[in-house]
Amino acid sequence: MIRLSPNAFLYEHALQDTAGREVDKMMLTDAPLLFTPGQLALTALRTSNALHKVVDFDSFLSGIFSHKNSTHTMGELLESLDAIDSWVRKYTSPSEKELKHIDRKLKSCWGHDEGKKREKKSKHKSRKSSKEAQNV
Repeated sequence: MIRLSPNAFLYEHALQDTAGREVDKMMLTDAPLLFTPGQLALTALRTSNALHKVVDFDSFLSGIFSHKNSTHTMGELLESLDAIDSWVRKYTSPSEKELKHIDRKLKSCWGHDEGKKREKKSKHKSRKSSKEAQNV
């Protein structure tokens, strides 16, 4: 059975908000490409719970493993959760200069695609007019 703190219901919203912010941080790393959504969610909950102390997280995980015949051990899961935490801690936001550079690159890509679209449309129109000329 999961042990909750006496004020668990008071902190439930705070736990959810903090976990949501943790997930947002994770999405900026390679963690979503390397780990399952369930592992990402557990890591976010574990990190949030470390701050708010709502659930006895070790008992929670033990409960999960006692109900399932898992091919993985709790130790392996904890290794994965630690690795995800490590990815999040290592992440640094790009500087303002780097963001401007990325923005310029994106804008040039967008402009390049629009030029191709215009070129395709004009080729399409020229084909129509040549077919119309042949029919006359």
